[in-house]
Amino acid sequence: MFVDAIERVDAFTRPLHSIVRLHGHSEVVPGTATLFFVNQDGCAITCKHVAELIDQVDAIHQNYRNYQGARRDVLREKNANYLIAQLEAKFKISANTVVRVRNSFINCFDQFQKPQIDYHPTQDLALLRFEGYGRKLYRSHATFLGDSSLIKPGRSLCRLGYPFPEFTNYRYNPAIDDIEWTDTGRIYSPHYPTDGIVTRLLSDKNSITSIEMSTPGLRGQSGGPLFDTKGLIYGMQSATRHLHMGFDIEDREVLINGRRSRVSNYPFLNVGECVHVDVIKTFLREKGVKFYEG
Repeated sequence: MFVDAIERVDAFTRPLHSIVRLHGHSEVVPGTATLFFVNQDGCAITCKHVAELIDQVDAIHQNYRNYQGARRDVLREKNANYLIAQLEAKFKISANTVVRVRNSFINCFDQFQKPQIDYHPTQDLALLRFEGYGRKLYRSHATFLGDSSLIKPGRSLCRLGYPFPEFTNYRYNPAIDDIEWTDTGRIYSPHYPTDGIVTRLLSDKNSITSIEMSTPGLRGQSGGPLFDTKGLIYGMQSATRHLHMGFDIEDREVLINGRRSRVSNYPFLNVGECVHVDVIKTFLREKGVKFYEG
């Protein structure tokens, strides 16, 4: 049903690869997110919570470097442990605090400067404006649904994103005590579509802001497009909501692998939440960004 639409949407949908290091660890934690381009002028949208991670990269790194420098200064003091604890509180460093993030925009441009970011004031939406780029590596651009009255419960739609970080081109470099990208390993992660039907339209202060889908959005699909069988964009994947179903089971005896066990279960229905197309178009108009409707 969505074969042709996925091919169309894939032309302007791109992954964001991230690697993260946590305080006290040398392991590299990979992650993915999604963005898609709305015109041929280097403008793309994604989720606010994704853009914040892009925006805070330098501040996170500088804060940790300042902490490391201050820590070295007190290591030889008699009360070093107390002073280090004070520094951790000052710089807000604790176990599992993110202390380093590196991002890679895959197949967007051959080169570019750090994007200018505009945040929507209330919704999980952000605009990325890339500057100083050379050759564009994305093809085509989004075409947004013109008549949002077509968005009704029961309509089948699809999402596209990059939920599974299968890239391996990274490492921890002990010589510099930092994480880094490498020229070896797997560079790409496959896109992954998920379909579902519209279940409800969600509102905030009497205006519709979100589309609820019968299936959950996957981690890494955040920022990816929601579209119909023609490839028209209806919204953007934002979050997954967990609805308590009320079919709770407590301390019930069941057979598991031929043995009697007592179990409890509290089921939730996981549904997707997508930023509504009208919210996206209004935001782009306010920012003076060209986009297309169909």
